[in-house]
Amino acid sequence: MLIYSIDKANFLLSRIIDLKNFDYASLLFSHIHSPNEYAFNIMIRGLTTTWQKFDLSLEFYYKMKSLGLKTDNFTYPFVFMCCGNLLAVKLGRLAHCEVVKNGLFVDFHVGHSLITMYSRFGKMGFARKVFDEISQRDLVSWNSMISGYAQTGCSREAVGLFMEMRNEGFEPDERSLVSVLVACGDLGDVNLGKWVEEYVVGKRMEMNSFMGSALINMYGKCGDLVSARRIFDGMKKKDAITWNAMISGYAQNGLSDETISLFNAMKEAGVNPNNITLVSVLSACASIGALDVGKSIDDYASRRGIRHDIYVATALIDMYAKSGKLDDAYQIFESMPRKNEVSWNAMISALAFHGRAQEALSLFERMSLESSDARPDDVTFVGVLSACVHAGLVDQGKHIFDIMNSSFGLVPKVEHYSCMVDLLSRAGRVYEAWDFIEKMPQKPDEILLGALLGACQKLKNIDVGERVMQLLLEMEPSNSGNYIISSKIYANLRRWDDSARMRQLMRQKGVTKIPGCSWIEMDSQLVEFRAGDSSHPIVDGIQQALDLLYEEMTIEGYVPNVNLV
Repeated sequence: MLIYSIDKANFLLSRIIDLKNFDYASLLFSHIHSPNEYAFNIMIRGLTTTWQKFDLSLEFYYKMKSLGLKTDNFTYPFVFMCCGNLLAVKLGRLAHCEVVKNGLFVDFHVGHSLITMYSRFGKMGFARKVFDEISQRDLVSWNSMISGYAQTGCSREAVGLFMEMRNEGFEPDERSLVSVLVACGDLGDVNLGKWVEEYVVGKRMEMNSFMGSALINMYGKCGDLVSARRIFDGMKKKDAITWNAMISGYAQNGLSDETISLFNAMKEAGVNPNNITLVSVLSACASIGALDVGKSIDDYASRRGIRHDIYVATALIDMYAKSGKLDDAYQIFESMPRKNEVSWNAMISALAFHGRAQEALSLFERMSLESSDARPDDVTFVGVLSACVHAGLVDQGKHIFDIMNSSFGLVPKVEHYSCMVDLLSRAGRVYEAWDFIEKMPQKPDEILLGALLGACQKLKNIDVGERVMQLLLEMEPSNSGNYIISSKIYANLRRWDDSARMRQLMRQKGVTKIPGCSWIEMDSQLVEFRAGDSSHPIVDGIQQALDLLYEEMTIEGYVPNVNLV
């Protein structure tokens, strides 16, 4: 191939990139004897936006500089985009310095791309500094900053800047509104979210997949599933993103039956579930033990070639483990081509939950020593400490707690202290557990105190028990369990007046005990049982089976505990 005219080669290069032909574009560029700034910029743009070959794009950028060619405001927006996607912080900062040095900062596109790059890095202070230095902001400037705040979890800042933008006289567009809806969902600010919906309707903006899914997600995170479903049902065209938003909303709010039902409706509507869909539905299956549905999703994932997707595989591990199929969970874990922290944590926690403490500890050792893709984090240590709790490994648990900071640089959180208090309490060392609580840098939460109160009941320790009672009743005056356990502690010691006082205090405050509830899967249908409920159609047969079980337990030597009667 011969290139006779640089100008014509540049023209052809631009057209070929527009046609998305990477091989031909690369060949054409290689035959340009002396490519100029225009040719390099065209290739950098194509590599960044058309083919997303960010590493190669940066190579062209450095090649361009090495040839002494001038980088300009057409070069840097794509350089910053590459750095942001590659999380190349050092390269991004150096390129930023060059922009300032070359006086290119006044260009709008350069400023916007800088804000986006720093947002990708999670360095919102730098992003805001860039934003504040833009002398004349347009809507894109505001949107870049608001979106950056929303995507990095700085939700209050996103909402505050949105309000400031409105005060400056800018009318929000679709991107502004979607970003602020993300922030509303994170903050649980349903009132501002409703205002956004009213604004969209009032301005007759299109309720497309982008906007509709953002509203559904916002309402779902705020717990208003009626409004979420209203938006969902009102959308004429529903793509996978829209279905996922509604399915995820149900799953996040613990409505597992509705999650599975909507998943089936999605398939009936001819919309193919993707990995995001499967993760949400598997989470619902795990929470209620819907093993048959979970297995069907496993089969579907295998057929679609996404069973080894890191998020789907991790959700499958969780589902099988919580459904009692630990060996299936382990098989999926070992077959994963790549594992992240969540994958390791899911398997470690599953082993701990099923009482296989030594296997959980061995897996923790493997993760610490062998894994290059994952390093133990806060959640890992919760799982490992839970394994020690289930196995009563006090000394080993104390050692693991100590190395969190000394070997891994992790500061223990209240969840880790809860595990330690539970571990010490179960071992009967309630005074040591109380000392542990008093030395905590954080205030104890209700879970931690509840574990200690339960141990005090079992050990008939009123000294520590009364201290814990006082804290719990102040923190959770509406939790029936605290009153009942406190009453039982006094009853254990035959302090009947105090026991009755706790029950009376419970009635005075209008606290009622929520009936126990459980599920069982029969013929692919979930059946719910509540304590004291006699409405089941075969309740007589169920009661007969329970009576038979009680008789067999008695024959085996079961003796009921009547101390509290």
